[in-house]
Amino acid sequence: MRKQYSKETIKKSKKPERTHKQQDSKTKDYLVKEPTELLPFLLQEKVKNSRNSVKSVLTRGQVWVDGKNIKQHNHPLLPGQTVSIVANKAALKEEALTGISILHEDEAIIVINKEAGMLSMASKNEQDLTAYRQLTTYVRKEHPKNRIFVVHRLDRDTSGVMLFAKSEAVKTKLQENWTTMVKERIYTALVEGVVRDEENTITSWLTENKAMHVFSTSYDNGGKKAVTHYKKIRSNNEFTLLEVQLETGRKNQIRVHMEEIGHPVVGDKKYGSTVNPLKRLGLHATTLAIIHPTSGELMQFKTKIPKVFLQFSK
Repeated sequence: MRKQYSKETIKKSKKPERTHKQQDSKTKDYLVKEPTELLPFLLQEKVKNSRNSVKSVLTRGQVWVDGKNIKQHNHPLLPGQTVSIVANKAALKEEALTGISILHEDEAIIVINKEAGMLSMASKNEQDLTAYRQLTTYVRKEHPKNRIFVVHRLDRDTSGVMLFAKSEAVKTKLQENWTTMVKERIYTALVEGVVRDEENTITSWLTENKAMHVFSTSYDNGGKKAVTHYKKIRSNNEFTLLEVQLETGRKNQIRVHMEEIGHPVVGDKKYGSTVNPLKRLGLHATTLAIIHPTSGELMQFKTKIPKVFLQFSK
């Protein structure tokens, strides 16, 4: 049985709507209606969707009160004052990103939505544009010594939620405690054929050969145990759209398990697919829920199902 978790949904912040008095800085203004302090006010107004994100806004110097930059959490506010949230340098830097967008950023982590076709990190061709390279450039605009650390990967043709750490200590903590800190990993898969079961669980042992092809067996042959839960969203005569939840996170797990049940992921020639109307792999990392590595807060990051998946499963 799959575990259910209560969680706070983290959505991408809307772009600020107005122009601040400072040149080229976009802002959103909030009117103070009763005496309070700055941090509680920002939380009440939901300027960001988590306490960590709100603190980051203060730390970066994005908050102005009646035209004065304020970073103190307990700064007193009076009725009639205007609190302005200035688009940070990060928001301006994000405009230069290609094939990725930032879902969440704080002092410890960056969470992105990666498009299909974008490499997660370095390939044999050092000139390839990668998510890692872009984010490294992105954080170094704040400080030249800033770094980014890969916590996990998505295949080049898999899109969706991906997590990076901002320090080696955070990366190590996440990787060494991945099974306990990651509370939910959900993918959306467009697969070939009509999946008959409304929901089911696949359990097998996965092994990889020298050609980097992963094989599945129903018995323990010394490989890694892999457990995949799936639920049918909808289907037509050609394709089925599935919600797939990982209990374990093995290499190519979903792709191998879909081939095993006779419904390979669309566009996945390596694991049995014979058609590719999407011109990409029919796999998208929709949801990632984690225990935040420094605050201990349970956070959930979500992205929308790609429209083309919905189109081909009508």
